[in-house]
Amino acid sequence: MKNILLIGGSKGIGLATAKLLAENHNVIVASRSKENLKDLKIKYLEFDVLNDEIEDLDLPDTLDGLAYFPGSINLKPFKMLKTKDFEEEIQLNFISLIKVVQGLIPKLKKSDQASLVFYSTVAVKVGMPFHTSVAAAKGAIEGFAKSLAAEYAPSMRVNVIAPSLTDTQLAEKLLNKEEKKKKMAERHPLKRVGNPEDIAQMTKFLLSEESSWMTGQILGIDGGLSSLNLQ
Repeated sequence: MKNILLIGGSKGIGLATAKLLAENHNVIVASRSKENLKDLKIKYLEFDVLNDEIEDLDLPDTLDGLAYFPGSINLKPFKMLKTKDFEEEIQLNFISLIKVVQGLIPKLKKSDQASLVFYSTVAVKVGMPFHTSVAAAKGAIEGFAKSLAAEYAPSMRVNVIAPSLTDTQLAEKLLNKEEKKKKMAERHPLKRVGNPEDIAQMTKFLLSEESSWMTGQILGIDGGLSSLNLQ
């Protein structure tokens, strides 16, 4: 049974992943809230990536898997964004991820082959208006992940999932009306927006032995948006 740590696994994609993994693995969820986790076979640790230190948590000596879910959607015209907006987005999405990984390297190296999963956005590959701050932060994650994968191969694997719009609390403002949801769905070749389970299934795969020959990959789970043009 693997020890898998989910950072921010109390809702959305993180929660969907925790549900998939809880039956067959020793799952630890470190997040600000234990909302929705009460009925799951997991260990909960209170943790705020912006204010707490990962080294202070009561974690097993060996970690076989790590997934980092905290993120943001701050979609505004570039002219309306301040430098502080970029700093905050990069702090949450990227700098806090770095701190977590640095603090956990000793535990991850004790695994036979630890698997790390990070999250980007389709907007890194496909330029989209109003995505400058989030695309900058997530683009940093993609470059970091590839370099980390190269540096720690073969003892650790590092892969990134780059979703398109997914129906979570983060996307609530974009999908809070049926007409909005329909319009967003039509933008995708598969004619729907993502759901948390779509991303959770790929996360489960990447954390498993079934993906043991995969590392340094950016995987577009995006309804075909990043690679197909049906116009």
